[in-house]
Amino acid sequence: MSYDEARKIRLIMSLRGRGITSSAVLGALERVPRELFVDPAFLDQAWEDRALPIAAGQTVSQPFIVAFMTQALELTDRTKVLEIGTGSGYQAAILARIARRVYTVERHAELLQTAERRFAQLKLHNLHTRHGDGWKGWAEQAPFEAIIVTAAASEPPAALLEQLGEGGRLVAPIGNTSEVQRLVRFRRRGDAIEQEKLLDVRFVPLVRGAARPGGAP
Repeated sequence: MSYDEARKIRLIMSLRGRGITSSAVLGALERVPRELFVDPAFLDQAWEDRALPIAAGQTVSQPFIVAFMTQALELTDRTKVLEIGTGSGYQAAILARIARRVYTVERHAELLQTAERRFAQLKLHNLHTRHGDGWKGWAEQAPFEAIIVTAAASEPPAALLEQLGEGGRLVAPIGNTSEVQRLVRFRRRGDAIEQEKLLDVRFVPLVRGAARPGGAP
């Protein structure tokens, strides 16, 4: 067994111990090579349970948060998912191993292009990408059974809630970056939206608008 394989097994066992019980989620984390999504400078930490910096001032979330949010979406192999904040592409790759179809939006074109190369390398053909404003979602493809937001919104994004189908789940960190944010699961019941607070988290902010080349807004 290689050193990376041993660390991966330790991580999966750790996630089980922290309440990640979905075999689909654990299987996806085991199958997606996290080392492909981290900066080469942090390659030795790829299978540690920590967030790591990537380009454009963003991060690749720690595996526990990725697993927890994915599990909270209640995915099946028939689910149509929208992800806001492609980043490195790691979370999207996990979703694509479970759901039927994944749509992902990223405001930084450079990050999206790098992620697209990784998706092609992994032959993830059920992933669809867009460079744009995550606050607006992807209305043309709505409704979605599940929506995940991988950056902190100052308030529940109204456009994303509107794009939820009946019974659909939206999992997002809500709050200002100067304080601890709360991960919230929203669920559509007819015209009503139920809310359930899950845990305290820290994410980079969900910025409005699509960034221009070079990172400018």
